[in-house]
Amino acid sequence: MENNVSPAKSGVLYGVLFGIIMVLEFVIMYVVGMKSLINTSVGSIVNIANYIILPLLFVYIGCTNYKKNINNGFISLTESLKTGISITFLAALIYAVFNVIFNFIFPEFIDEMIAITKEGMLAKNPNMTSEQIEMGLSMVKKFMNPLIVLPVTLAMYSFFGLIYSLIIGAIVKNEKPQSF
Repeated sequence: MENNVSPAKSGVLYGVLFGIIMVLEFVIMYVVGMKSLINTSVGSIVNIANYIILPLLFVYIGCTNYKKNINNGFISLTESLKTGISITFLAALIYAVFNVIFNFIFPEFIDEMIAITKEGMLAKNPNMTSEQIEMGLSMVKKFMNPLIVLPVTLAMYSFFGLIYSLIIGAIVKNEKPQSF
């Protein structure tokens, strides 16, 4: 039986699920109150989940699904890379587009995050000058700009997808034997 599903297409479902989970996490954090999550163990757990646990989990599930259910028990490192990067890229696209739309609908959110950031900066270093504070906040404002959020999120998660796919691919790979 010939395989007609590309590794990248096989990861679409897992990328969508991963993206939806990140959006739901964001909505829950927003409802709970972002201020309570900044510089807390809960905030750290959410970051670890979004940047390490969930990407690794979804890349692993996507690669093993491709290997077991689509490609007759075989997967190469290249196929793992295609699967993993497609999963993380799609998840990042969903999350970044949601973030842009959310900031458009709720523009006060950006001001709220800037105020929380300023408060956190002063709590960590009460001796900061107003110039230092403004410089730090200007960077935060730049990274909340939709024209920056979208490409940076896509690039960052694609890079994580590359690294995690290399790791997972090295673990789950099972090359097809060459037929002569």
